[in-house]
Amino acid sequence: MIPRYSRPEMAAIWSPETRFRIWFEIEAHATSALAELGVVPREAAEAIWERGSKAVFDVDRIDEIERVTKHDVIAFLTHLAEHVGPEARFVHQGMTSSDVLDTCLNVQLVRAADILLADLDGLLAALKRRAFEHKMTPTIGRSHGIHAEPVTFGLKLAQAYAEFDRAKQRLLFARREVATCAISGAVGTFANIDPRVEEYVAEKMGLAPEPVSTQVIPRDRHAMFFATLGVIASSVERLAIEIRHLQRTEVLEAEEFFSEGQKGSSAMPHKRNPVLTENLTGLARMVRAYAMPAMENVALWHERDISHSSVERMIGPDATVTLDFALARLTGVVDKLLVYPENMRKNLDRLGGLIHSQRVLLALTQKGVSREDSYAWVQRNAMPVWRGEGDFLTLLKEDPDVSSKLAPAEIEELFDLGYHLKHVDTIFKRVFGVA
Repeated sequence: MIPRYSRPEMAAIWSPETRFRIWFEIEAHATSALAELGVVPREAAEAIWERGSKAVFDVDRIDEIERVTKHDVIAFLTHLAEHVGPEARFVHQGMTSSDVLDTCLNVQLVRAADILLADLDGLLAALKRRAFEHKMTPTIGRSHGIHAEPVTFGLKLAQAYAEFDRAKQRLLFARREVATCAISGAVGTFANIDPRVEEYVAEKMGLAPEPVSTQVIPRDRHAMFFATLGVIASSVERLAIEIRHLQRTEVLEAEEFFSEGQKGSSAMPHKRNPVLTENLTGLARMVRAYAMPAMENVALWHERDISHSSVERMIGPDATVTLDFALARLTGVVDKLLVYPENMRKNLDRLGGLIHSQRVLLALTQKGVSREDSYAWVQRNAMPVWRGEGDFLTLLKEDPDVSSKLAPAEIEELFDLGYHLKHVDTIFKRVFGVA
């Protein structure tokens, strides 16, 4: 985790202090379950809870023990015993390290998902507000980066809203899929611990029992989780790139907010660069990159190995912290985005009416002209305008073939901008439920 791209609440989930506290809760809940089953004394379970709950786990002390034991869970249990006393012998009964590590990781991923879901809610709210604000603000739609036909800026934002709403649904599913608990012992057979302990711990930790674990929770669950984060990051980049393109000097239809005292360049005082959305493009690349090692973690040797462990120690915090930061930054960009309707209108008119070429083509076909001839007649008038030689409407009126089929008033009617926006309400109702 890089502090520059970290927010405190998400970063705290991955701190050693949080991890050790979750480890303690897993161990203590398991001991309580064993006490209810009569496997360990109830007084011992109560003492473990009482003394462990008050304990401040010393990260440096645990690290010191691990340098000797070369085993992180044993180091923690040794330190826990220093707080609990003799009753600590009942901790970790019938369990294996993966029971603690895997259950803890899933608790952390669930908590991280809850923050990311809240982030998405914030982004969706900003997108909805700005979409309705510019619902009927006309702008040019582009295909291949080239002027195509009119849309509205609100439609652009409505599309982004729909995409991030899908992202939320995917993350809800990924959260549910990764929210499992394994307390099944060595090779997952429950040979030395009752399955009811797993059920108890799962309920207390807000998880579901893993149906079948092989000493580790199957990593296809985690692969799905990180792949979902990668898809969300791609959506972040998609909107970021749209804003970057719209901020180009030649376009300047929208622009990142530029605060008082902000500097765009160390050399050129006039610069106002899209630094936030460029940063989001880079952060999205990183989140997507974490999905691949998560998928490679699925294939472990037999019942377990630890080739996944080093990977997850990095991608768990890095992917969630980075995406959390990116979603918050994108929300800020959308919320304060500067929009220039007058520049949008200038760009709409930039090609001298060529954006209405399809309407003319279709009108000619309705008058009995073949599609091939209609296309040829419209294109031969469009190309001079493309080169800056004349006005499309005037050229069409002067074309003998076109004018033989369409009266001047009919041609003029085909240049109505509002025609392209007549179904905006329908689209908004599909996206937001209201027009």
